[in-house]
Amino acid sequence: TWQKIAPTALLYQISPSLNMEILIMLAILSTVLGGWGGLNQTQMRKVLAYSSIAHMGWTVIIALINPNLTILSLMIYIMTTLTLFMTLNLSSTTKIKSISNLWNKSTPMTMIVFLTLLSLGGLPPLTGFMPKWLILQELVINNNPTMAIIMALSALLNLFFYMRIIYVSSLTMFPTNNSSKHHWFFTTTKTTNMIPTLTIISSMLLPLTPILIIMT
Repeated sequence: TWQKIAPTALLYQISPSLNMEILIMLAILSTVLGGWGGLNQTQMRKVLAYSSIAHMGWTVIIALINPNLTILSLMIYIMTTLTLFMTLNLSSTTKIKSISNLWNKSTPMTMIVFLTLLSLGGLPPLTGFMPKWLILQELVINNNPTMAIIMALSALLNLFFYMRIIYVSSLTMFPTNNSSKHHWFFTTTKTTNMIPTLTIISSMLLPLTPILIIMT
């Protein structure tokens, strides 16, 4: 995710000279490829990799129309992804199957994962809905309603595999040899101080949208 900072900064600086047709082609390819590729993945790192590809399409499409939205979209994505990675690292979760077993270890941690995934998918009223909403609004204002519809439909692919993870993790139970619902908690050496703050940022900033509109 941090590797996006350099190309995004470059896009921001040269935004007046960008070609809208090329940006539209790149955005469609990124969103469709990212959404389609993440459908059958079982490892969280691969799911997040394809999610990163799809998100880059949203960042690119608005670079010419409103470069400030490009920066805002990237910042929100970094915060949301950082929250998810820190939570998964704390719980040593690498696969979807591991998330289903996370209920037994820490229910609040599982809820944080679910909220962050829904925010990444752009589901209202979470923070991730804000950049998608503003980008679609700018596309419609600038006479690109067809592109706005295509981008909105492609976002459903990402939301689908996020919802699939939540469904598999919460409504189904994988076979396990452990018959106990409680696990012994050991003292962890991993930092957890930033997770509550990042969770609030990645899921509860939508009411601040009017302020951000004024700033952009």
